[in-house]
Amino acid sequence: MADQGLLGDRHAQRLSPRQVLLAGTDVYRDLQMPSLTLRENLLIDWPTAGLPSGSLLKIGPEVVLWITFQCEPCARLEQRKPGVVKALKGRRGALARVLQGGVLRVGDAICQGPAPIPPMSNDWKDRIAHIVRRIPAGKRIGYRQLAELAGVAKGYCRAFPRVLGQLCPDVAERAQAGSVAMHAEQRWEGTELFDVHAYLAAQATHHATGGQPVTWAVSKLAEKIR
Repeated sequence: MADQGLLGDRHAQRLSPRQVLLAGTDVYRDLQMPSLTLRENLLIDWPTAGLPSGSLLKIGPEVVLWITFQCEPCARLEQRKPGVVKALKGRRGALARVLQGGVLRVGDAICQGPAPIPPMSNDWKDRIAHIVRRIPAGKRIGYRQLAELAGVAKGYCRAFPRVLGQLCPDVAERAQAGSVAMHAEQRWEGTELFDVHAYLAAQATHHATGGQPVTWAVSKLAEKIR
């Protein structure tokens, strides 16, 4: 589902950079892991570690995914296969948002397109700082909402003061701990962080008038899911 995730997934969130987790069959093969060890949403015959943030992946005739950042291993993976976090070496998979929805089928072709969207950092601390800098003056956001926008667990909120301490005080105070009472006009939801459709349309217009071809059309490179 566009701007949501997978139908029926309890983790589908409108304002999340991690709507879909893609894992590659190469990792399962190399590490001899049982199925679903990585807790992925989609298993694909494609090396996900090489997918750059901001790039586009088309699966089948309909679905287009926007790659946001590489997924960090978590302690839950150890319950399925002890030692897997260390063995992965940053190859758990790539996270994505759904730009164009549709039906996925086993055997659909995968096409990797260009990277027209500004990249997100794989470092969660950099993402937190970037988001807070995007908050307009006079607006505020709570830590829990900030965690969702950055794609980190709520437990990370305990470390937010240390990260925000590196920013200018007038910027850092735009993110506030706990359930902060604020008027509706002060509350910032962060929807503009993921509103890339207007951006891509502008890029397409630029290309049509002689600019570089950085539209969201995918390339002809494709592989089959086996």
